[in-house]
Amino acid sequence: MTQPSRIHRFLLTAFVLLTFIQCKHEPVPGPEQPPQPDPDTIISTECDPDTVYFINDVLPVFLSSCAKSGCHDEATQADGVYLATYSAIISTGKIKPGNPDDSEVYEVITENDPDKIMPPPPNAPLTAAQIDLIRKWISQGALNNYCASTDCDSVNVTFSGTIWPMINASCKGCHNIAAPGGGVLLQNYTEVKNQAFPRIWSAINHLEGYSPMPKNSPKWSKCKIAQFKRWIDLGMPDN
Repeated sequence: MTQPSRIHRFLLTAFVLLTFIQCKHEPVPGPEQPPQPDPDTIISTECDPDTVYFINDVLPVFLSSCAKSGCHDEATQADGVYLATYSAIISTGKIKPGNPDDSEVYEVITENDPDKIMPPPPNAPLTAAQIDLIRKWISQGALNNYCASTDCDSVNVTFSGTIWPMINASCKGCHNIAAPGGGVLLQNYTEVKNQAFPRIWSAINHLEGYSPMPKNSPKWSKCKIAQFKRWIDLGMPDN
């Protein structure tokens, strides 16, 4: 058998060296970018617990509970109101930054009249926590802001403190008794646990054969998906 030529030996050595370098020096992922990149988005690398962030906290509520087919999505825009982007929420929702009580969106989600309240019956109303979140966001200036902190606690995960807030903000609006999307209900712990794996897990990871969730919304961040996976691995406790 003939010995490999000098060129062949050189190419083989270069290939092995390149492979070794790639394996040993994989780039470290940086901060995740806003789910809906916008040149006007105010991005913070440190998350202030006293600040409400539009992309992180407010937009998921509007997308899940308001910007749905037949209501305020791009195709329907009932009463000329479109609630799926920052600019549309501000303009068609007639939001007055700094003044929630004079903002039409806030007025209708706190309305007592069943003929005027939004979301309208039999849709599930926003929770007190979601309403307070929107009020605080408007009071803080209704900014187009996003928190891109790299801090992610995917170890100390609980249902009440980690999983339920994500489901409540991004999923419950389309999976309640009035609007059981795909026949799936996600109104409480038992219903979430029953659908967690493989259905929710596959949907939030956009796996083939499953409808990508949250519907018509940005994919959950790597942190949220890791937290959901951690909860599943822990046995999906009701804690």
